[in-house]
Amino acid sequence: MGMSSLVLADLKPRAEMAALVLLHYLFWWLCRILSQFQQLKVDLLPDMIKCLNDLIPHLISVCSSFVREGFPDITVPFVCGMSSELLVDLGDDPATAQLGQLKLSTLEDQQWPPDESTLSKSETDVSQGFDLGSPHLPWDHPFYDIARHQIIEVAGDDNFGRKVIVFSACRLPPQHELDHQKLLMYLKATLDQYVESDYTLIYFHHGLTSENKPSLSWLRDAYREFDRKYKKNIKALYIVHPTMFIKTLLILFKPIISFKFGRKINYVSYLSELEDVVKCEQLVIPTRVREYDNKLIASLKPSAQPPMSPPRSPPLPEQVFGVSLKALRQRDPDGDPVPVVMRDTVGFLSEQGLEIEGIFRRSANVTLVKEVQLKYNSGTAVNFRDMEDVHLAAVILKTFLRELPEPLLTYQLYNDIVNFTSVSSDNQAEVMKTLVESLPEENYASLRYLITFLAQVSANSDVNKMTNSNLAVVFGPNLLWGRDNAMSLSAIGPINNFTRTLLDQHHLVFT
Repeated sequence: MGMSSLVLADLKPRAEMAALVLLHYLFWWLCRILSQFQQLKVDLLPDMIKCLNDLIPHLISVCSSFVREGFPDITVPFVCGMSSELLVDLGDDPATAQLGQLKLSTLEDQQWPPDESTLSKSETDVSQGFDLGSPHLPWDHPFYDIARHQIIEVAGDDNFGRKVIVFSACRLPPQHELDHQKLLMYLKATLDQYVESDYTLIYFHHGLTSENKPSLSWLRDAYREFDRKYKKNIKALYIVHPTMFIKTLLILFKPIISFKFGRKINYVSYLSELEDVVKCEQLVIPTRVREYDNKLIASLKPSAQPPMSPPRSPPLPEQVFGVSLKALRQRDPDGDPVPVVMRDTVGFLSEQGLEIEGIFRRSANVTLVKEVQLKYNSGTAVNFRDMEDVHLAAVILKTFLRELPEPLLTYQLYNDIVNFTSVSSDNQAEVMKTLVESLPEENYASLRYLITFLAQVSANSDVNKMTNSNLAVVFGPNLLWGRDNAMSLSAIGPINNFTRTLLDQHHLVFT
C-alpha cells in the first residue's frame, strides 16, 4: 500500500491505527470526489498530496486527543470495520501508491470546534404551519416549495454597505422532500438580483446532516453553475460554526479553489463574532443555530469564553442613526422633515455622483463609515466634499435608511406593498399615490426627497448604469422590510417591483 514510509510519533497503537485508516479514507474519498469533476483535465495529485501533508498534523492532533481521553474501546471495532471496507474499496487503485509520499509529523494540539451531533439529526427548523396571508409565493409558483422553507434570505446591508444573503443549512428538509435542482435555481434567482453589486454571503453550517445534505452530483452542478459572474462581487463568505469536516473539505479542495476566492472565506466560531460584519439583530438566525451557539459557549472554560456582543448603548443626545424620523424632526432647529443625513448625502451625490458608474453598488471603508456615523451621532457637522468619496456618501445614505427603527415606507403599508402586484397597471399610479399620502408627514417628505433624487440618478443611467430596476434592487430592501428584518425572495420581489414602479411613475405619485 506504500505506507511503509509513514512515521507516527508517540501514538498508542489504537490511535496509530485510527490515524492510518482515517488517512486512507480521506485520500480515497478525495480521489472519488475529484473523479466527479469531469471538466478538470489536469493531474491534481501532487497538489492533493501537498494539501494532505498540511492536514496530517491536525489529524495527529485529533488522534492524540483520543489517547488522552482514553480512546473508547467502541472506536476500535468501528475503525477496524471501516479499515477492512476501505482496503477492499481501494484495491489496486493506482492513486493509493502515492500515499507513500505522505510524511506525518507531530504538532501542538489544535482546538477544533465540536461537531454538531449533539442535537438530533431528525430535527429541522422549518415552520410546520403556513399562513396563506403571509407574503410567501403563491402555491402555484414554480419556487413555492423552496421559498416556504426560508432556506435563503436577504438581510439588508452589512457594516460595509453590502447586501447580505443568508443560507441556513438547518432549514434544508430531508433529501427526498426537496427538489435540489429547484433549490439551485432559486439560489441563482436570489443572487442574480445582487451579483452586479458588492454582496456578502453568510452560511449557517449547523444542521447539515446525512439526512438533508445535498448530493455530490448537486454540488458538482452548483460548481459548474456559479461562474465568474457570481464570484466577482462576493466580498466575503462567512461560514458560521464550521466543523472539522468542512475545514478538512476546504483544505482538500484547495487546488481547485482560486486564490482570490479562497481569501474571501472566513470561519466564524461564535455568533458574537458576526457583529464585526453585520448587526445580528437584523439576521433571522434559526433557533437551532442559536441553541447550538449557546451550547458551544457553555462548554468553554471561563478563560476561553468568546467576547459577548456589547449591549446597545442608550442613544446620545444628538443621536441620528437608529432614531425615528419624528424625533429627528422635533430636534431639527428648522423643523425640517427631511433628516440632515439625507440632505447632506443627497446634496453631495447630486453634485458629484450622478455620473459615477455603479453608484450605490460599491461598498466603503468600514472605518470611515463608523467615523462618519460617530460624527453625526455626536452632533458634529459632516462635509462630504472634504472627503471626496462618492461611495462613502452612498453607503451612509443606505445605512441611515436601514437603521431607522421603522422602515421609511412603514410596517403599516407592508402587506399593501407586498400585494401590489395584484393591482392592474391602469390603477397603479393612483393606488401608489393613495398609499404614500397615508404616510406620516416626515416619512412622505423624506420619501419624496429620496425618490426625486433617484430619478435624477436614473436619468443618467447611460453613464452610471443605474436604471430604475437597478436602483429598486438596491433601495427596495432599505425602504421596507418585515418586522423580523430578513426577507425571502418571495417578499423581496414585490418590494423591489413596487420601488421600481414608484420610480417609473414618481411624477404622477408626487403631484
